[in-house]
Amino acid sequence: MFRYLIRRLLAAAVIMLVITTITFFIFFALPSDPALLACGKTCSPSRLAEIKHSLGLDQGYLTQYWEFLKGLFAGRDFGDQSVRIHCGAPCLGVSFQTDTPVLTTLLQDFPADLSLGLGAAVAFLILGVGLGTVAAVRRGRAADKAAVGLALFGVSVQIYFIGLLLLYLFVDKFQILPTSGYTPITEDPSGWFQGLLLPWTTLVIVYLAMYTRLSRSSMLEVFAEDYMRTARAKGLPAATVVLKHGLRAAITPIITIFGMDVGSLIGGSAVITESVFGINGIGKLAVDSVQNSDLPVILGTTLFAATFVVLANVVVDLVYGLVDPRVRLA
Repeated sequence: MFRYLIRRLLAAAVIMLVITTITFFIFFALPSDPALLACGKTCSPSRLAEIKHSLGLDQGYLTQYWEFLKGLFAGRDFGDQSVRIHCGAPCLGVSFQTDTPVLTTLLQDFPADLSLGLGAAVAFLILGVGLGTVAAVRRGRAADKAAVGLALFGVSVQIYFIGLLLLYLFVDKFQILPTSGYTPITEDPSGWFQGLLLPWTTLVIVYLAMYTRLSRSSMLEVFAEDYMRTARAKGLPAATVVLKHGLRAAITPIITIFGMDVGSLIGGSAVITESVFGINGIGKLAVDSVQNSDLPVILGTTLFAATFVVLANVVVDLVYGLVDPRVRLA
């Protein structure tokens, strides 16, 4: 297992290097001039030349890329002798808008994405697998039809519709909850929970549909296997047959999708949810950086999200071995 982990981490490092290379050249080797974007609308030729020199954009693309890679491991300095900004390792660049290291900005917004993503993921995983299992056990009955109908509803609606509807009902009309937003859990645990309750509910409604349908179809496939009929014939309790033998074998594809979803949510993919509920997370930061043409922040958010997706895949591969003995033997 240890050697397998080392191999997966090395493979993940190679994938991240490829993603970093492609992303860097997409953003900095395109016809648009990053220095001109940083300079602003009222930009003189002399000022443009100074910005190019301070950001290292007056060098070749390969040299810029090498300096970017070195900054990831050893840090980097930006600016001239009069104004010098140090970007500590891992350096993802310095924002054109705020002149602050991109990683600092990402780490400031990361707790909001972590709370939003993990909280919603745990909820829709438990509810989705539970509903899907009940629907498979009660196939063709009222519980099955209700679960399938709920899944169809979740697939049909959009985040901005559900989010605005929940805000109207629970905040504006009945005033059950305060205005949504992110409050650090270290400052006010109650405010943290209340502010994230509606965003969690919105994500759960949308993601619950996929996990219910996937769990139901996986469980139905497992129920048709010979070893499941053997377990029933041996007189094992129904709960043991379903949970120990059935769910354990059916959960592998669910783990795969769940790992991808958790990695993307923590990495800032809940852009619409953050915008609807006014949460200053990495997703909203990415949207703002696109609107402001802040290329270092766009590059940083892209690599930040890719890192969590790649790490989530590594964790999923390790969980496979814990859940399914056949994977350990392989």
